[in-house]
Amino acid sequence: MTQNDLFAKSAVASWKLHLGRADQTFAGFTDAELQQEIAPGKNRIFYLLGHLTAVHDRMLPLLGFGTRLHPELDEAFITNADRAAPDRVSAGELRQAWSTVNAALTSAIEALPSEDWLTKHDAVSTDDFAKEPLRNRLSVLLSRTAHVHYHLGQVRLAVKKDS
Repeated sequence: MTQNDLFAKSAVASWKLHLGRADQTFAGFTDAELQQEIAPGKNRIFYLLGHLTAVHDRMLPLLGFGTRLHPELDEAFITNADRAAPDRVSAGELRQAWSTVNAALTSAIEALPSEDWLTKHDAVSTDDFAKEPLRNRLSVLLSRTAHVHYHLGQVRLAVKKDS
């Protein structure tokens, strides 16, 4: 196993670990409990689930894995703040989108050869990538893994608050 293989496998394992924790955390809430705010006047757990789903959906084309599955989630969970408009999807629909997006994304992540992790992602031009080679697929995976971890910490504030 090469060093590139080790780096890639470590990053993929970290992604899967944090995603698994997120799955368990969100599955532990009833649909009604998803409406709980992480702190008074702050985002609801429902919003964070939708936000992470939309961000992960955007990773599919960004990493060259295909087209998005749920672009309709952007307006409610990326463009606008929580409660800017009434919820357009049910908790069940959101949970299904979360599962579908992450299954497709993780499958593609696991299948990507280790040498391809250091290639450019689709939001950077070839010229810019030549100047900034750290704008690669691996950096996207690492930053999105940290993003999941960050928001899980927020969700745990809500869990801890009610314990």
